Amino acid sequence: MRPHIKLRGEKRYPRNKHVADSASPSWTGWPTSSAQPESIHAYSGVQVGPSSSFTAAQSRRPVMQHRTCPPLTTAVNDVHCCCERCSHAGDMEQTGDDFVGIGEIAQMAGVSRQAVANWRVRVSDFPAPITELASGPIFHRSHIRSWLRKNKRNIPVAHVISTINLKGGVAKTTTSVALAEVFSGVMGKKVLVIDLDPQTNATIMLLGEDKWLELNNKGHTLAQLFKDAMNTEGKKFNLEATLQKGVGDVQEARSIDLLPSSLDLIDVQDQLASAPAGKFYAVNPVELLWRAVKAKIDDYDIVIVDCPPNLGIVTLNGLRLSDFYLIPTIPDHLSTYGIPQIVTRIDEFAEELGDQITPLGIVATKFQTNSTVHNTVLNQLRNDDRLPAVYATRIKQTNVASAAAEHLSSKRTLRQKYGPDPHGLTSTYIELAREIWRDLEGEL
Repeated sequence: MRPHIKLRGEKRYPRNKHVADSASPSWTGWPTSSAQPESIHAYSGVQVGPSSSFTAAQSRRPVMQHRTCPPLTTAVNDVHCCCERCSHAGDMEQTGDDFVGIGEIAQMAGVSRQAVANWRVRVSDFPAPITELASGPIFHRSHIRSWLRKNKRNIPVAHVISTINLKGGVAKTTTSVALAEVFSGVMGKKVLVIDLDPQTNATIMLLGEDKWLELNNKGHTLAQLFKDAMNTEGKKFNLEATLQKGVGDVQEARSIDLLPSSLDLIDVQDQLASAPAGKFYAVNPVELLWRAVKAKIDDYDIVIVDCPPNLGIVTLNGLRLSDFYLIPTIPDHLSTYGIPQIVTRIDEFAEELGDQITPLGIVATKFQTNSTVHNTVLNQLRNDDRLPAVYATRIKQTNVASAAAEHLSSKRTLRQKYGPDPHGLTSTYIELAREIWRDLEGEL
């Protein structure tokens, strides 16, 4: 039995000794990499070097000339939050639909306003409001959503998981797609796969190359969402046209939807740090995906975000959307070298957001039982208390996984795709999915 997931917000791991620490929650810069911005301030379009005295909180609110603010109304969506000199919005840096009042919380939870008022008084960990208006308290929607999930309130809330590793070729995408197929076909869950990896492997596995080319030519991929951030003259991204429903070639898995990727993301990623401000004067480039899809997320039981093998802005968009992350890795030295950095950076990113992104665990992939290196590294991962727990289920090295990556025009069963025991992976993926689901439900 794996240890229970520690609640987000707790200080789970000491920082990697190879990464410079800081007393400030602000990020002081990324490790040397041409794909990473100079500091977190670049995410908001404010190019500030590590020596700047700007704080991260300041960087997330754009500095603007004073303008006359409309009077605050009782509607949460009318909150004005962009003027540097206006004080009646406090620290509310996001758009109005990111905030909720007592009435909106009651609607989310399916209870009365009085029940919400009672929670505020009687439940010690109920989220604190970000401000008090004459009409009542205002809360962050994400904080309320997390609290409702944790306290098992009867509302449909999706589990959003990013899969990430800084090393390519570790079966990250194969594991993501297989889990989606098991969650749908075996466990009856409604699943959304969000492919953020420019290699588009998850998209090709679920749609096939011909369908992907058709969507890509029409601009119906996530690359268009990020392109729009750099084009102030018109928005072309269409969520409904981009969302592909009922994808995959597994007969039992009938409830998988997909937001497809594009090779164009390779070029787009390097340009995102300079994305201009949008209609709300404060479009943070790490929130582009979240703003686009947040209204759809809770239509699903589970959302799997396949992230690129880096910690660039596209990856941060996936993490911004996520409640959890999973690290598939081959248990060798090169594949596991970046795991402490992943944990440290995601902790810092979550702290910077004022939100929580919980590590689910590490999944050993392409495991070779007779390999001394694999067994040694796996034991090191298990015994390193700085790192997330290692799942008991190990995905062994097999040719079946390579064959399964090819999308077929005709349907096949899960067992036909991943092979039966003892040489196949069907039972392995089912057991891994059950382990993950137990952790997800156990955290609530």
